[in-house]
Amino acid sequence: MKILITGNMGYIGPCVVNHLRARDPGAELVGLDMGYFANCLTHEKRLPECKVDIQFFSDVRRLPTDLFKNVDAVVHLAAISNDPMGKQFENVTFDINHRASINLAKRAKDSGVANFVFASSCSMYGAAEDNARDESSPLNPLTAYAKSKVYTEQDLQLLADDRFKVTSLRFSTACGMSDRLRLDLVLNDFVAGAVASGKITILSDGTPWRPLIHIRDMARAIEWAISRDGKVGGDFLAVNVGCNEWNFQVKDLADAVARVIPNITVSINQKAVPDKRSYRVDFGLFKRLAPDHQPQVDLPSAIEELRNGLQGMGFKDDNFRNSQFMRLKVLTHLRETNLLTETLEWV
Repeated sequence: MKILITGNMGYIGPCVVNHLRARDPGAELVGLDMGYFANCLTHEKRLPECKVDIQFFSDVRRLPTDLFKNVDAVVHLAAISNDPMGKQFENVTFDINHRASINLAKRAKDSGVANFVFASSCSMYGAAEDNARDESSPLNPLTAYAKSKVYTEQDLQLLADDRFKVTSLRFSTACGMSDRLRLDLVLNDFVAGAVASGKITILSDGTPWRPLIHIRDMARAIEWAISRDGKVGGDFLAVNVGCNEWNFQVKDLADAVARVIPNITVSINQKAVPDKRSYRVDFGLFKRLAPDHQPQVDLPSAIEELRNGLQGMGFKDDNFRNSQFMRLKVLTHLRETNLLTETLEWV
């Protein structure tokens, strides 16, 4: 099988490549990435991209002509990948996350690709304080990032048919150690604070709900989606990916970190403006459709892995929220040094 993975040089991509390579050593893996975060390596001694067979360094908005040759499946991870980046680069977010994604899917379908896996997000539920949201619940995207995922899902559904199976994986908030670590994710942020300074600073009042998933479990879900039979979920499937036990309030995540890493303090911003992005998610459909690909990593293990990884790096940066481990900081630096245009194209 030949699999194209866009955005393979980000936070999740190396884990996905590792998993697919381990599951099928004979698979031909092709990466495509803009390379914004290529130098944001955690502590790897070799490039994670050594595990792909072909690496395209390309803008997803301008695809190479021979990209889809003999490709059986596309795993589409490439995106402006969080709310702060979406807020600062709103037009680019819609251009890359929505318009370029649909062009990618159309090109893939026209080239005979059979399976298209889209990395969507549970953030499209937005503000949902009452009941856990399932796939039939109304969508309430509050940010450019979340809206871009909704628009892309809607247009992908129009492309799906018995020749072009589309699986939209509505992922929970990612966490876990990676070859290209991000610390602009709630659990990763808390563990980094605990390791660097013995302090966890919660910027909100701690009450918002978030579902979480480890990146290795995201990779397991992607593996399932690539091989999903159209009889299981239909030609187009949008499914929440995670598990019910991993719905947490932000303050509970901080307490969980404190149980694993002793002698730390937790501070909550009681005067914070309420964070409307609060939602719990029902993962019953994913459990029924993919019983052999359910999440396996538990919360204490995820915290321990992050702690050990950061300590192994000699991580002591208590100002990490202004470091290259924050994706918005990287893009801002590239803009300020005139390496990227205002539309985030390489100069």
